[in-house]
Amino acid sequence: MAQRALPEGRYGRSTRKKLPWWARVALLAVAVGVGAVVAIVGYRNLGTKPIEAEQTAFQILDSERVEVTFQVSRDQPERPAVCIIRARSKDGDEAGRREVLVPPGNSTVVETTVVRGSKPPVTGEVFGCSYQVPAYLSTS
Repeated sequence: MAQRALPEGRYGRSTRKKLPWWARVALLAVAVGVGAVVAIVGYRNLGTKPIEAEQTAFQILDSERVEVTFQVSRDQPERPAVCIIRARSKDGDEAGRREVLVPPGNSTVVETTVVRGSKPPVTGEVFGCSYQVPAYLSTS
């Protein structure tokens, strides 16, 4: 079986011209730079958090209140923190919320608080924590 020749000029040149060495180095540098930026952004967003909280227990006290016990772990125990604790109703709505000041101390502390809700609560949970303590919660 003989190989057929393509019509000349119809499909362009069959050989590709190589990039100059400086263009290949520049493309490699751009790829490494983009990879470094992606790694830094990923580490900041997906790496370890400076402060974390976990609900350890909750108890329904009555049709308006739930007691929530939670554990806070932080990388800067000398700084105060604030945690938002919320009560959830049967339909999943947030029934109540409370901000709790976690004073400076140990890197891991256990706190307990009571949250009053507008609907009968079925659970209590930690919504999140931060080192940005509002002025009205500050002890100083």
